[in-house]
Amino acid sequence: MGEQRSGPLDGLLVADFSRILAGPYATMLLADLGAQVIKVEGPAGDDTRTWMPPVRDEVSTYYLGINRNKRSIALDLKDPADLDVARRLAARADVMIENFRPGGLTRFGLDYATVAAGNSRVVYASISGFGTGAGANYPGYDLMVQAISGLMSLTGDPDGPPYRAGISVFDVMAGLHASIGILAALHHRDRTGTGQHVEVNLLSSALSGLVNHSSGYVAGGTVPFRMGNAHPSLFPYEPLPTADGELIVIAGNDGQFRKLCQVLDLPDLPDDPRFGRNQDRTAHREALRPILVERLARRTKDEWFRDLLAAGVPCAPINTIDGGVALAEELGLDPVVTVGDVPGVRNPITFSDTPARYELPPPGLDEHGEEIRAWLTS
Repeated sequence: MGEQRSGPLDGLLVADFSRILAGPYATMLLADLGAQVIKVEGPAGDDTRTWMPPVRDEVSTYYLGINRNKRSIALDLKDPADLDVARRLAARADVMIENFRPGGLTRFGLDYATVAAGNSRVVYASISGFGTGAGANYPGYDLMVQAISGLMSLTGDPDGPPYRAGISVFDVMAGLHASIGILAALHHRDRTGTGQHVEVNLLSSALSGLVNHSSGYVAGGTVPFRMGNAHPSLFPYEPLPTADGELIVIAGNDGQFRKLCQVLDLPDLPDDPRFGRNQDRTAHREALRPILVERLARRTKDEWFRDLLAAGVPCAPINTIDGGVALAEELGLDPVVTVGDVPGVRNPITFSDTPARYELPPPGLDEHGEEIRAWLTS
């Protein structure tokens, strides 16, 4: 069906029964790398088709951002003819991915055990909110996981309310974890000839993704707390005021702190026993901060950004997204790709021999339904 696509995953057929964000993000990444992805939608379509504004040509940009390089077929699994099409697709797939509530596809004969009985090579990936045990009936919404995992307790000012992250960070993280799991299972299949069930849940992805904070608790017994933009283990590592606004200033190690002090014309500061080592700077941050702020106030953020970066000191302006895209363009990272007439953000992975491909714009609902049905019954 369709033309062969080059890419490291060329030749793989992915049956995408997922919707919203985590699953579609994972399958878009696979599609960019050459996999043929068939997006199975209910008669009303993926929920994100209606998540607007913003829109482009009356289509939700949320949907557009995570569904390129796919073909769409609309299937009502309660309809016997459509269910037969879905089963035929699952029987041919190299990969099947779904994010129904655990057990939700069993009544349709599209659960892992049933699909694998007729397709032993299938890599079947399930994404849930809270796993298949006692949390199986919990709705899998990213905001719930941000709250339950502890992320919101870490986000915001120390004396203010907890905040969610500005994106659905754990949906994206779970999508990435699902992609890694799928690729690992495909490698195992190459060696053994047999697929397997890959399971990812948002809460487990969240606890893994909280990295130093979750490790600080499970390994050190420390429950972290909100520190605004400050870092619990590094200083400086936060926005600091300049003559005309804030600049992110980072000293990730003692050498970077020494370079920072040289640019700020504070050459003796690293010899102060309170500030020479990272752990000392962190312990005495309230004494060090006003010294740095006083120097930074003498020049603009753009001037400091230029000179600090030239000296090897990590720093950054606080941009809006348009500024981030503009800088990526300035650095030659080519952040925007256009498929058909729909601009999107490029796949972030670069390959020396098998680059990502951008061939199909995000599909309309059931845009390829007739083609897919004909192929599956041929």
